[in-house]
Amino acid sequence: MNAGDYRMVAQTLHGLEEVLRAELLRLGARDLERHNRAVSFTGDQGFMYKANLCLRTALRVLVPVDSFDLRSNDELYHAIKRIPWEDFMGVEDTFLFKVTLNTPYLDHAQFAAQKAKDAVADRFRGKFGVRPSVDTVDPTLRIHVHINQERCTVSLDSSGGSLHQRGYRGETNAAPLNEVLAAGMVLLSGWDKRSALVDPMCGSGTIPIEAALLAANIPPGYYRKQFGFQRWNDYDAELWGTIYNAAVDKITGDLPIILGADGNRLTTRKAKDTVREAKLDDAVKIQGTLFQDLIPPAERGMLILNPPYGVRMDERGIGADGSEQDINAMYKMIGDTLKHRWAGWTAWILTSNMEAAKHIKLTPKPKIQLFNGALDCRFLRYEMYAGSRRLTPPPAAADTTSQP
Repeated sequence: MNAGDYRMVAQTLHGLEEVLRAELLRLGARDLERHNRAVSFTGDQGFMYKANLCLRTALRVLVPVDSFDLRSNDELYHAIKRIPWEDFMGVEDTFLFKVTLNTPYLDHAQFAAQKAKDAVADRFRGKFGVRPSVDTVDPTLRIHVHINQERCTVSLDSSGGSLHQRGYRGETNAAPLNEVLAAGMVLLSGWDKRSALVDPMCGSGTIPIEAALLAANIPPGYYRKQFGFQRWNDYDAELWGTIYNAAVDKITGDLPIILGADGNRLTTRKAKDTVREAKLDDAVKIQGTLFQDLIPPAERGMLILNPPYGVRMDERGIGADGSEQDINAMYKMIGDTLKHRWAGWTAWILTSNMEAAKHIKLTPKPKIQLFNGALDCRFLRYEMYAGSRRLTPPPAAADTTSQP
């Protein structure tokens, strides 16, 4: 990339844009602009390194290299061919295009990606007589093409694959909660990193682990073996070492109670394995206990739950084939348990099943729209009075991410 400052785009999940903007601001980004599932900003090469290492709610950090207008696949081909790709990779390197479309002029993303690939290959053949190859698994260069109406932006993926793949999770048969979503839920909850945090339906343990990373100032990219920018021609190993060491130096071992629990024995074993992989054994405790039997570890604190929704994607399989009656009974149990055992705590619940959520018999405020995969969910806050089963009115504050 060019020396000095340049524009970048950090992509995220729907509903986490403002959380990501706040993260970027704290890291030192400038000229921030919020978009749908993304935040654009200005920074230099070192900041791009830091963003990849430290952002908890970013899926990837894109660096635009060109933008232009087009109305056809042929115009896309010629515009892509004009870009000096030899500045970014050699003939021995590999590449991969990802195309997203929101335009009436092109109707097939895969065909557009093929035209873009041909353009790169033809440019290299014309200049060197040989061409780099496409690699769909582990390319040297990941190239994103976003076409919105007539405008096309071509970007390099500095992350080298989604940043939700932290690197602390081993192979698993489960479909764990997306790490970026889990981190976003913890940040949206307003947890102060000092009071106790409990996930009483922890599944594979993603929420407690992401909470521990946050509380300990462990960069979410700490476990990753490699980022995309480390394979670029202009990679500065010394600068990366400086950025990495500065972030690692801020790690602290002074953590509050962080507890995950689940009634499924196989699930808790996998959660413990993941906690061990993340080297957080001393920070995160996992119990094989049902929510209704779990004893609060402190007088007050934060509960964050991702209970079954009654659909097949549930990571624990609980309720995957359950009846509507079973799911409603589970949500009623959640409400009863909150009222009888967790007075003084704040509870946040993510669900796509708003009908079942009514059986909690408490009034949530706010309701924040999030997506768990393709499922349209709400992140619901229940503020419990200490010594009362009624709800504490939430403090008056603007919440730009909440949905009615």
